[in-house]
Amino acid sequence: MQRLKIVFSGPMGAGKTQAISSLSDIPVVSTEVMNTDLDTNAKLLTTVGMDYGELTIDGGASIGLYGTPGQERFNFIWPILSQGALGVVILIDHSAADPVADLAHYLKTFDGIYDGRIVLGVSQVDKMPEREFSIYRDYLASIGRNLPLFPVDMRKREDVLLLVESIIASLEQSE
Repeated sequence: MQRLKIVFSGPMGAGKTQAISSLSDIPVVSTEVMNTDLDTNAKLLTTVGMDYGELTIDGGASIGLYGTPGQERFNFIWPILSQGALGVVILIDHSAADPVADLAHYLKTFDGIYDGRIVLGVSQVDKMPEREFSIYRDYLASIGRNLPLFPVDMRKREDVLLLVESIIASLEQSE
């Protein structure tokens, strides 16, 4: 059986744990603990190691779903988890103070540690509908990048599955 790997990364609160929970065919292995950095993000729990789930796709291939911690102090694990990944999904919280800065930071970071496929998912769009979604496409155009970009509700399996399918489709195109 073929074994693949996809990494979910992004700032704390972007929905990495929820995304993996929405997709996983097995109970998710999680390293969530009480958040002690409530000044940065008011969420109750935060990932400090990684999240892990599995998704079986048509043809029987199994995809390991790895979620990175969002806090910068745990960024040492990002390159470790990215090794051998089929793709990286960067999740951005649309309702954050400066989501474009978050996007810029994660793209720069992953450009330095990962040279594969990157797909962008933007969560929490419903929490800030007055903010234009086009800010992400405009930013990508300004830096000369053309990456798959989707608004996503991490609670909806079909939304998160679209991110994974985008990575798989880009792999099939390159073969």
